[in-house]
Amino acid sequence: MLSWKGKKRENALDVEDVFASKLRIKILKMLVQVGELNVSEIARRLCVNYNTTSKHLKVLEDEGMLQHKVFGRIRLYRLNEHSPKAKSVQNLIEAWEHANKQ
Repeated sequence: MLSWKGKKRENALDVEDVFASKLRIKILKMLVQVGELNVSEIARRLCVNYNTTSKHLKVLEDEGMLQHKVFGRIRLYRLNEHSPKAKSVQNLIEAWEHANKQ
């Protein structure tokens, strides 16, 4: 059985450090909307290279906001449903999107 894995960082970043990157915000928004994606698909949809995407995913995972599961060489990422940070970001994105539709 495969299980979702997440990391928690001992020295957490400040909120402004996490959100200082437009790419990290786009990754979070995409995962809120889609659910789970692999690194290559995230990179393709955002038109950035694999290494850049992987680096930003690592930051978000180290903050406990994302978790992953591995299928051979494929690593799927999604929001960490047990993370208060991830839940807060999801609520913010959903509220923002809802307000923009009105």
